[in-house]
Amino acid sequence: MAEGAITQGAIQSIFQPSGCFVEHPVLQCVQIKTMEPKAGEANPVQRFRVVLSDIRNFIQTMIATTANEIVTSGQLKKGSIVRLLKYNPQRVKDKNILIIMELEVLSQYGELDKIGQPEALDTKPADAQPAAIPGNNFYGSKPAPAPQPQRSLPTHQSNPGTSSHPHLYPIESLSPYAHKWTIRARCTHKSDMKEWHNQKGTGKLFSVNLLDDTGEIRATAFTEVADKLFPVFEEGVVYYISAPCRVTLAKKNFSNLPNDYELQFERDTEVEKAEDQDNKPQIRFNFTKIGDLTSVEKDTTIDTIGVLKEVAEVTTITSKNTNKDFSKRELTLADDSQTSVRLTIWGKTAESFDVPLESIVAFKGVKVSDFGGRSLSLLSSGSMMVDPDIDEAHKLRGWFNAVGQNATFSTHQSMVSNTGGSKNDAKPISAIIEEEAYLQDTPSYMSLRASVVYVRDSTFAYPACSTQGCNKKVIEENPGSWWCEKCQAAFPEPNYRYVLSANVGDHTGTLWLSCFDEAGQAIIGVSANEAMKMKMDDEENGTTNFRNVMQEATCKTFNFRVRAKMETYQDQPKPRYQVMNIYPLNFAQEANKLAQLIKQYNMNEDSLFVN
Repeated sequence: MAEGAITQGAIQSIFQPSGCFVEHPVLQCVQIKTMEPKAGEANPVQRFRVVLSDIRNFIQTMIATTANEIVTSGQLKKGSIVRLLKYNPQRVKDKNILIIMELEVLSQYGELDKIGQPEALDTKPADAQPAAIPGNNFYGSKPAPAPQPQRSLPTHQSNPGTSSHPHLYPIESLSPYAHKWTIRARCTHKSDMKEWHNQKGTGKLFSVNLLDDTGEIRATAFTEVADKLFPVFEEGVVYYISAPCRVTLAKKNFSNLPNDYELQFERDTEVEKAEDQDNKPQIRFNFTKIGDLTSVEKDTTIDTIGVLKEVAEVTTITSKNTNKDFSKRELTLADDSQTSVRLTIWGKTAESFDVPLESIVAFKGVKVSDFGGRSLSLLSSGSMMVDPDIDEAHKLRGWFNAVGQNATFSTHQSMVSNTGGSKNDAKPISAIIEEEAYLQDTPSYMSLRASVVYVRDSTFAYPACSTQGCNKKVIEENPGSWWCEKCQAAFPEPNYRYVLSANVGDHTGTLWLSCFDEAGQAIIGVSANEAMKMKMDDEENGTTNFRNVMQEATCKTFNFRVRAKMETYQDQPKPRYQVMNIYPLNFAQEANKLAQLIKQYNMNEDSLFVN
């Protein structure tokens, strides 16, 4: 009989002060309720509240979202007999509650009417009437059946955590109302230490993403707490984290995790590395196919997985807001939708990226952009896994090995005009010259790596207005008086700015580039004011300082970002190449790129050499 299978007294035993743990208790489901999502919740998650009975008592439980399928599939119904495989007892708002991470339905017992008249777990006077659970035609009116032989309670002094952490709190249940708690969680992402400067002062912070079997949450440490905990956390390691630790509303502009709350570490927050690292919560993905990106809204955060088809070199960009340099690297991913997409990674992730082509790479937390039709960018809070041991990766590997290696992939570039190729593809000068016939009035952009061959020094700078932000050319009206037409003001001296013509070359040819002030300073090595002063001094004193500086500018090698446009000069079309950005060579990055190329020359069946 089902009654004999139920572990009577289990609920009372689980919540007794001694913290007794009942292994795999068998209970009856007497009520299932779907919980309404919170108003305004950005990513509503379906949740279920279930009431379980051990004949003597009933208890409210929360089904972890990872176990939702047992309800949505119809396996768990009112009256079902279930065995709890993994659970956590908690006390929330002065009420006992069970968080259920895993359970199984004992289908051999079917769906039964409520067995017995279970009471609420809270202690009642001896003569109090049984507390009936509200319900329609399911609880209450039937008399209790005659007493039956009871199954003994299979308990032992154990717990779901460790002896030092008897009751673990699930991340899914963390809220500002929970005060004394300990979670066991895996660090899935650790940010770099960041510094801030504002009117209130300066400081530093870092954040981690924490994962258990019920959910994920972001945690941040500030100032001295950040200094203390930064060396403690490692990605992939499991920790016990105990209050005091502030639970606050999540700042969605800084986090892409599906959690309404986040943690803020405090001075007395306890962080302890778990001795048992075997039972690690696994990262959960919600993948979007690359071919479906056109239906995804701009700025949406998604997960994706694909075959690594291309890896560009590391480049550097400068933030307009902070004037700081950032490293970036562009990857090309493709999947079995036979579509490819460009994905950008940043910072140390870009610099240390060393993944072989045709690897399966899963990304969690990438932002969808409409730049280039559709492109992706890995957020600072995101993460990636190479050849993960998950079903989607195995399926993609099987498809690629069977047919994908020879497949043709469409791209998301249809909404973009021709801009001369990828920003990271350094073109040889010979290819740029060959494409001159295709240049139009609309500018196109390209990258090249070249060395300075010659700098034309006859007209290398112009006198500009000294007003900050005004770069208009000024005219010398009288000695010591320079007039700016735009500012309607006179200045005792101009601010010279470069307007260089530089001839650059690589192993395939040479090209003339127009360089304005920033590019000119990078090439010459001194400001235009300094260069002009040298030239004037040389003319007066017969010295050669200016000529020497110009000579030293040659043979320097740079990475150039160039805008190409066909212009008309004296009724004749003439291509013009203007330097938009100039970067000195990063020899560590260049050496790493060469090392990656050398790896492709392995003497095997996939070698670039053919025997």
